[in-house]
Amino acid sequence: MPGQVIKQISDTWSVLTEEGIIECKARGKFRNKNESPIVGDKVIVDIDNHVINEILPRKNALTRPVVANVDIALIVTSVKKPDLSLSLLDKQLVVIKSNNITPVICLTKLDLLSKNEKKEVKMVMRYYESIGIKVLDNNHLFKLKRYLNKKLIVLTGQTGAGKSSLLNKIGKDLNIDTNPISEALNRGVHTTRHTEIYQIGKIRFIDTPGFSALDLTGINKEVLRDNYPEFNKYKCSFNDCFHEKEKGCEVRSALERKEILVSRYDNYIRFLNECNESSSKLYK
Repeated sequence: MPGQVIKQISDTWSVLTEEGIIECKARGKFRNKNESPIVGDKVIVDIDNHVINEILPRKNALTRPVVANVDIALIVTSVKKPDLSLSLLDKQLVVIKSNNITPVICLTKLDLLSKNEKKEVKMVMRYYESIGIKVLDNNHLFKLKRYLNKKLIVLTGQTGAGKSSLLNKIGKDLNIDTNPISEALNRGVHTTRHTEIYQIGKIRFIDTPGFSALDLTGINKEVLRDNYPEFNKYKCSFNDCFHEKEKGCEVRSALERKEILVSRYDNYIRFLNECNESSSKLYK
């Protein structure tokens, strides 16, 4: 019978089928192939023996968090406690877009900002909207829910950004554990212990363990560059320009004209160096 994995705890997968939720183990053949079902996978299960027999082809997948067949990645982004990290946000956007998933930024804790801080954040977010990234916030739930309707959403963002709190706000009967922010560390405490799909009305959310860092494993320099959409409208002198030190680079000219957000470009150069370091280690 077909179904979809909605939760994994250790070596047990909860699969939603037309006959309800079935707790399953995975066939040994997956281990032999070094494969494993993940949350979001569409699978074929043996309902009599409670075994996953087959993993159907995935339309996309992320490795951190480990999820599949996602429609939208909702990047829950705190602007205060923990402070807004544009470096983390830009890295998340690259990873998500390179995996053919639509990113949406959801700002949280806007009420903690001063008037001037809020103005600055709005200016920065207008830039992200100008390059095609949808930006919402957790204070306008109706607008948020309407945009996410009938979609499978993965929530991602640094620990303490408010992912579980957002789920509790949308689905008032969920009662997902939340913990306060550590004042000393300016970050949250992990509250999500496993990956699980929650159904809230016609929206399905994947809640995942929080994290505060991402790496660019599997992303090369070309993929990184091509997932900076604002670069694509500029025609450099060289088709393979990486917008770093090359002559005739129109992207750097646009940066000087302040057409490109400085933090975006600075993060790009930092990520480019990460890709170079990964490539160097791979071929040593």
